[in-house]
Parts: sequence; structure tokens; C-alpha cells
Amino acid sequence: MRNPLKRVGRLALSLAVFLLLAGVAFANLSPELGGKPTKTQKRAYARSGHYKNGEFHNLVPTTLMTGGSTVSALWKFLFAKNPHAAPAGPLPTRPLDSLSITRKTAGLVRVTWFGHSASLVEIAGRNILLDPMLSVEMGPLSWVTPNRYNPQLAITAEQLPPIDAVLISHDHYDHLDYQTILRLKEKTAHFYVPLGVGAHLLAWGVAPAKVHELDWNDSVQLPGLTIISTPARHFSGRGLTNRNSTSWSSWVIKSATKRVFYTGDGGYGPHFQAIGRQHGPFDLALVECGQYDAGWAEIHMRPEQSVQAARDVRARLMLPVHWGAFTEAHHAWNEPVQRATAEAARLGLPITTPELGQPITLDAGPLPQVAWWR
Repeated sequence: MRNPLKRVGRLALSLAVFLLLAGVAFANLSPELGGKPTKTQKRAYARSGHYKNGEFHNLVPTTLMTGGSTVSALWKFLFAKNPHAAPAGPLPTRPLDSLSITRKTAGLVRVTWFGHSASLVEIAGRNILLDPMLSVEMGPLSWVTPNRYNPQLAITAEQLPPIDAVLISHDHYDHLDYQTILRLKEKTAHFYVPLGVGAHLLAWGVAPAKVHELDWNDSVQLPGLTIISTPARHFSGRGLTNRNSTSWSSWVIKSATKRVFYTGDGGYGPHFQAIGRQHGPFDLALVECGQYDAGWAEIHMRPEQSVQAARDVRARLMLPVHWGAFTEAHHAWNEPVQRATAEAARLGLPITTPELGQPITLDAGPLPQVAWWR
């Protein structure tokens, strides 16, 4: 009896390996993988000061896995899940009236968070879209990657009005979504991205004139608006062989009277104080707050660090993002916002916690602060 069982075990293992290899092969052939920077571009990246030996680097030494290996982290994620890692059902969502986005008053600053990091910033009469991951499924292998908690969003990419600028923080699938870009590329005037990320957009048919790669501290001007790429502490890559082949950024958005900061993804570091000194104070900071773990402590902030980052950049108001859509870590789905609101209250930092799709308007009365996640 032992030999037949061994044969069955070997067959099952062989099948699992085959399926894994087939999945990897498919992923590497999928258009979702994106494009690759040219040799000429790579030589130009070396002038940035944070691109060496074919990889981008952080301002301070950063370890990707601070506890265990990537394989052990994946095993834990697949087979030792927190029973509260995902909500019991869809999260409260306010369907967004797309017509209201076209109605703007002078000086209005309105921000709508769609879940995870995708957010629409209306400022100086412009529509600025941050990391627009507006799909329910993620990446080329949706049976491997986490799916969105909600089966639909507050608004679809097709329903959005014309977008003046899309800002991408880095090329991970939960921030740079192939399907969303396909739906946005005709209605978007400009895509501002970190070094190397432009190759993905070009591979997906975005017009070259719309794609602008910015190094840290580069800036661009739109009518009434300045957009600045600023440092972050993270990593990049969409495949098995292109880790850190593209850069990552945080973003500063300035009008004549208002300033908004978006952290992108990344660990805590001294760059936040530097950004606060150079570009602050900010009326609002959208701050990464979620998908953290002791196993990758230097590339994602704990909620208490997120609050401190908002203080470092001299934000008058914090909006926690990078939660409320996907489970990519071992903590409970609502732990990030619980810890962040507690720490913000302790330190006296104003924080707003809208429902998905619920716009917040600065200087227009009380902001959403209901603990709807409890």
C-alpha cells in the first residue's frame, strides 16, 4: 500500500510543480507584465544617483525581508491566515456621482478614496488620479493574487471624467493596474511616473507624448498646479526577474493656496522630514497605512509610523490609505485604521476616515470621522 501512496504523492507534487511553472510562464507572457526600459534609458538612469548595477536603491539601506524568507512569508500567507484578514462582506461604499466631479468651485480641494491607494484629488480645477487600481482582480494570475473585498467600486474608470494627470507611485500590481490603464489612456492628458515605469505604459499603448518619467525632486507644471516627484522607501517589480528595475516615488501636489502629499508605498525614514521642510506644510497627506508585517518592516510602515510620517511632513490632516480593499498581510483587515486613529488621537493629529467613495472637501465643514469599520 505504501508504494501506491508514494506514487500518488509524487504525481500530486509533479502536478503542483507543473501548474506553478505553467502559471509563471503564462504570467511572463501576459501583457500585464509590461515593458522594459531600453539600454539608453538605463544609462540615463545612472545619472539619478540611486540607480546602480541595474537596480534602483533607497536613500538609506533597506532590507526587503526583515524576518524569514519570501517563501516562508508566502507559506504563512497561504496556510496560516488571520481569520479576520478580510471583512465578512462588502464594505460600505458611496456610489460616486460622476457629474459632481465636473462641477467645481474656485479654490475647491476635494479628495475621494476608492479603497487601497486609488484616490481622486480635485485641486486648482484639475482632476489628479493617484495609483488608480480600479479593478476587482489583480495581476495576470487572479487565482494567486488577492481579490478586492467589494465586487464593484464607487465608480468605474469609464465613468470618470477627463483626467488631467495620473500619478503612479511604483509598478506593483496593486498600484499600477493594466486593465485600468487601458480604460484611462484615452481620457488622461498626462501620466507622471517614476523612472522606468513609462516602459509599461508604452507597452500598453499609451501615447508617448502623454508619458513623463520623473526622477526624485523633478517637477512639472500644469495650469495653476505644480507636481513634484519626491523620495519613498520601497522596491519595485512586476515579474520574477525585474525587481527594482524601475523606481518608486511619493508625490507633492501644490496649487497657489493648497498643498497635498501622497506617500505612495514604503517604510518609514528620514525622507519624510526632508519633504516636510522643503515642501510643507501640507493641508492634507494621504498616507500608506496597511499591509505591514514584522517580516517586511522596512518597506511598509506600521500605523503608528504612518501617523508620525504625517507629522514629519507637517500635514494638518491625515487620510490613511492602502487598506480597505485587498488582504496582502497577516493583520486583521481593519487593524490599520484602528491603530492609526488611536495614535492620531494620542498625538493630536486630525485624521479623516471616509467610507469608500465618500468625498472629503477641505475647509467645508466637518470631515468624515465615523468608525464605520467596527
